[in-house]
Amino acid sequence: MRISSGVQGFDELVDGGLLPRRLYVVSGPPGSGKTTFSSQFITQGAKQGENCLYVTMHETKEELMQDMSGFDFGFDKAMQSDAVQFLNLVTESGKRTITQFGHEGGLTNRLVAYLDSNDIDRAVIDSTMLLQHFFSDANQEITGFLSALKQTDATIILISEMTDPSAYSDEHYLAHGVIFFHNYLESGGMTRGVQVIKMRGTPIDCDIRRISFSDRGLAVHSEEKLQG
Repeated sequence: MRISSGVQGFDELVDGGLLPRRLYVVSGPPGSGKTTFSSQFITQGAKQGENCLYVTMHETKEELMQDMSGFDFGFDKAMQSDAVQFLNLVTESGKRTITQFGHEGGLTNRLVAYLDSNDIDRAVIDSTMLLQHFFSDANQEITGFLSALKQTDATIILISEMTDPSAYSDEHYLAHGVIFFHNYLESGGMTRGVQVIKMRGTPIDCDIRRISFSDRGLAVHSEEKLQG
């Protein structure tokens, strides 16, 4: 069984949807669509009655909702519902919440315990910069963190700041899937695209497809291939 990303046209690129209970990395430069994609993913889960979690250290819940206020795919309603929990790990309330889930093993054990205890079905973790903030030996500890996330029952999107689609990092190696967003200037203006670089258990072609933004959010034009 596959689950819908909530992004128009994307599921067609991955054999009908994402495989559940897996870890996916969403990478790309600033402004390329990572947060919008992840917000539509969470909104879709809420619409289907799933338990969802959005973890960040960048923004408050209000700021994230403001960022998505130009779209009407239902993010506001989802974030204000009981289906979505929001956790900012650098605020005092966020620290108190996560600390309730143990003191041993640091962030990794606490977050995994949070996911398990709250029966989380879908989660977004924004972003790998968060991990570098919490981990002293980033490379070694991130490997353990990602490996632990893969053992949970949640379908997880980890947003990455990687901007080079040809470069691979620990999170790309360890993830079940890697989705890369592109934006680059051409003579006609800004061109935006999405590329599925890796997707275990799913046939993919790695071509870049055009994406667009409207009031309904991000949409993938699966029939329109771009030259990278």
